[in-house]
Amino acid sequence: MRLKRVVVTGMAGFSPVGNDWETIRRHFFENRNGVRYISEWDAYQGLGTRLGAPVAEFSLPSHYTRKVLRSMGRSAQMATRASELALEDAGLLDDPLVGSGLMGIAYGASTGEPDAVAHFGNMLINKSVEGLNANSYVRMMSHTSAVNIGVFLGVRGRIHTTSSACTSASQGIGYGFEAIRYGRQTAMIVGGCEELSAAEAAVFDTLFATSTRNDAPGLSPRPFDRDRDGLVIGEGACTLILEELEHARGRGARIYAEVVGFGTNSDGRHVTQPNPGTMAQAIRLALEDAALTPSSIGYISAHGTATDRGDAAESLATQEVLGAHTPISAFKSYTGHTLGACGSLEAMVAIQMMREETFHPTLNLEQLGPDCAPLDYIVGSPRRLACEYVMSNNFAFGGINTSLIFKRWD
Repeated sequence: MRLKRVVVTGMAGFSPVGNDWETIRRHFFENRNGVRYISEWDAYQGLGTRLGAPVAEFSLPSHYTRKVLRSMGRSAQMATRASELALEDAGLLDDPLVGSGLMGIAYGASTGEPDAVAHFGNMLINKSVEGLNANSYVRMMSHTSAVNIGVFLGVRGRIHTTSSACTSASQGIGYGFEAIRYGRQTAMIVGGCEELSAAEAAVFDTLFATSTRNDAPGLSPRPFDRDRDGLVIGEGACTLILEELEHARGRGARIYAEVVGFGTNSDGRHVTQPNPGTMAQAIRLALEDAALTPSSIGYISAHGTATDRGDAAESLATQEVLGAHTPISAFKSYTGHTLGACGSLEAMVAIQMMREETFHPTLNLEQLGPDCAPLDYIVGSPRRLACEYVMSNNFAFGGINTSLIFKRWD
């Protein structure tokens, strides 16, 4: 069987540092992140962190009617709008391909709408169905974003719903890539989303894994830094349109990059403690999938959460496979940890940087942590760099590991 080649023909997203590439890029040169003090979280007793990274601006056009929005929480709204804009960017928004059954979806998030989850929690605690309605479950379910995208756009192909925390979006990209590569679909809408929630901040707070540098939002998170004190929760959504190469060429599509490798595995050991050995194996799987040697990779987009064990394990795994001389930086230093959205946001940014040959530094990385491997961390200011391949890595609770490789398109 001849494997199909897969390219990226559309991209769009919402992030704490901007909703378009020009705005995001400007933050790289201003050394400025999107972290804020979230005063609403003062109401939660015992919550240590007050830091969050909300999407800068987000609104919907008028064709998102009240009827349309009944089934959508904030994350599903961002995901659906990002997917609509990505299809428009690809020149496919009104194309018959969308509803033909030849286009599918691979999209995820950590969870559904927190308010809907709270309503069901209220029912169980207070024995009351107050607040519940016919759309409560649709808004709460973990695959609400994928379903809402499909219904809104009329997509009739396969749907992969990837709810795997920090690898939701990267698995979405990988599974969409495989669906096209093996001829099951011609195009795929892929990515992930997450909305800012005190509940998700509390998940990491109970593990002592959130930053409590509450009086200096701009100085946190600090991936790989000696003084890192935990992650900052963010929010966002990002969609990539993947397409079979010959189909894209046939319609004269603009091509951003080619997807050439995907590796994913699981630690099989511990739910929350990362394993550098299986992280390294996921990276090897991506290289093998792309038929590349480690020296082929010109830049690494790190997961870089700014947690003690996560950063240390990731850096050691990276050094084991790719050595110490491949430039690397962490986009989460700008956005915080956008959980279900991070894999696609980081992939989009890595692709754009590869196209422009300018790569962002890791903010707040001033002195490398002694437990982190001595890699070629980009710090201080953006670095000019020409490369043919970039790698984007993500690692999630449950020991789920992913690695994606994108090839420059000339």
